Amino acid sequence: MTAVRVSLGATLALCAALSVAGVAAEPPSTTLDSDAALAASQNAINRRPGNRALIDTERRSVSLSDFRGQPLVVQFIYTGCSQVCPATTQFLAGAVSAARKALGADRFNVVTIGFNQPFDGPEAMAAFARQNGIRDARWRFLSADAKTIDAITRDLGFTYAATAKGMDHISQITLIDAEGVVYRQVYGDAFEARMLIAPLKELLTGQAQAAGFTGVWDKVKLFCTVYDPNTGGYRVNYSLFIEIFAGATILLAIAGFLLAEHRRSRA
Repeated sequence: MTAVRVSLGATLALCAALSVAGVAAEPPSTTLDSDAALAASQNAINRRPGNRALIDTERRSVSLSDFRGQPLVVQFIYTGCSQVCPATTQFLAGAVSAARKALGADRFNVVTIGFNQPFDGPEAMAAFARQNGIRDARWRFLSADAKTIDAITRDLGFTYAATAKGMDHISQITLIDAEGVVYRQVYGDAFEARMLIAPLKELLTGQAQAAGFTGVWDKVKLFCTVYDPNTGGYRVNYSLFIEIFAGATILLAIAGFLLAEHRRSRA
């Protein structure tokens, strides 16, 4: 896998994504360096995060390795955020819904991790999920102790800083492949759905395995799913099916002709 190239547009999106929202405590003011945050985020690509221990809203033990075998979408929020984090989560929910429709409802998982400890515990994360209307069975809200949060945010290249007014943090969605390696970073509190769907599609179509017809159909369906800029969604490109069918028909005709010629020459 190769790291995604960072354009000026991505840098501007990152700068616009740095957010501030209120929290109860008033820690010393710290300035978040957007260039350093972007560098840390990009440096996480191709890295395998450590197997950190987290807990879900039911206080069950969870680790990122539990999601191996399928792509994983990771979001960081803090529950004291009243504007950006809820808006980002609701926007992500729309992108996730579009991705499930395009790629399959059970083809990837999502986790949201609360990074402001000790405030973002299981109860707070559960409340945040309810308040933002998240009812996706394959989307879990997780928390951990401060030491673990420091480690996992460092692993995934997520940067945040406490300020007198709240938390400055990069608005970042991290995509992890089926082997547990960071594949892509998506920036901003709002982005085109294809920025999430396209890398997920790449990961899914890269998981080629010897399988029966069902597995082959899943692969073909994914390859023939294309972004439609007119609707902002994904659709099946039936012209590809026609091309595949035509190509297969021609190959079969050639094979039949060669077989007939071979039998004629032997006769």
